[in-house]
Amino acid sequence: MQHVVRLACPCRRSSAAPPTPPPAAPRPAPGPADRAAEHADADAFKILLEMKMKKRQKKPTLPSTVTELGTEDGSKVYVVGTAHFSDSSKKDVVKTIQEVQPDVVVVELCQYRVSMLKMDEKTLLKEAKEINLEKLQQAIKQNGVMSGLMQMLLLKVSAHITEQLGMAPGGEFREAFKEASKVPFCKFHLGDRPIPVTFKRAIAALSFWQKVKLAWGLCFLSDPISKDDVEKCKQKDLLEQMMAEMIGEFPDLHRTIVSERDIYLTYMLKQAAKQIELPRASETEPRKYIPAVVVGVVGMGHVPGIEKNWNSDLNIQEIMSVPPPSASSKIFKFVIKATVFGLMGYGCYRIGQRTVQFILSMPAAQSYLQKLTEIRSQH
Repeated sequence: MQHVVRLACPCRRSSAAPPTPPPAAPRPAPGPADRAAEHADADAFKILLEMKMKKRQKKPTLPSTVTELGTEDGSKVYVVGTAHFSDSSKKDVVKTIQEVQPDVVVVELCQYRVSMLKMDEKTLLKEAKEINLEKLQQAIKQNGVMSGLMQMLLLKVSAHITEQLGMAPGGEFREAFKEASKVPFCKFHLGDRPIPVTFKRAIAALSFWQKVKLAWGLCFLSDPISKDDVEKCKQKDLLEQMMAEMIGEFPDLHRTIVSERDIYLTYMLKQAAKQIELPRASETEPRKYIPAVVVGVVGMGHVPGIEKNWNSDLNIQEIMSVPPPSASSKIFKFVIKATVFGLMGYGCYRIGQRTVQFILSMPAAQSYLQKLTEIRSQH
């Protein structure tokens, strides 16, 4: 049924042309007070910038996990390679930001994982350990059946490490967020490819049996991990190393989860490293630019790929596309759905069977059945 909305009007609209609106008043030229305010803002900006430059170390003392890269226009990028479950990595991030006083901080997160920056360690620890049906439904609704299941399996890997170490992931990103807020005029960028794109491309790269094998390996992960193991993995991030061991026989999966993200992270770091414009006291003053200083916080496993791609012309359009589902994906999706519905049906059957047995075992029911038996025998 079509709904028509009528506007109430006390009189009939005239056929005459509407009156011409009065001409807009000319914008007054900026007066002495306005110009004084602009100069004051520019002066304040320059003072804070000078304080920042004085605090910035010309020859910073940096941790061994930091890799320095440069651009043609003189900008510097300090890439901190971290282990996602490491107290030492947090300290490395804090020290680097304090030493170089960056203009931009870029972290290996996307908009779908940005919530971990604002959650406290205790809440994150609880969230990582609790993988339930509600989270599974949310992941499937957000990313689709296949990508949602894969996301939950990877969360299981992360939860396993969390449970073993009693430490929530992403501590270095939260430290980077805190320290960046203390640096004047420092911007904070999310530098990782959106996780739904990564999962969908990863799923599309696998055959049916590869998906089954990977899911099996992730489901039965149970090797113990110590804090010493984490620190030994400072040369290769623990989470990514565990994933690399499981996906080593799947080169296409390694390409989508690691290599393509190396390219994306490199592109975002280079974008952040563009020269920055200095404030102007007035619009007539010529524009001035200075080289930028950037700190990147990424998993140690991505650092070699970033170094490799740094001097290349990068195009991220190709690695942002999501291919259509293959025949094996459709089959696997059908098998998963059939399994889920089968388990639900079996559960209902078992519950119904037990309910019937319970009712029949009640004295009142037995008495009623006995009476029915007697009535039948009389007839």
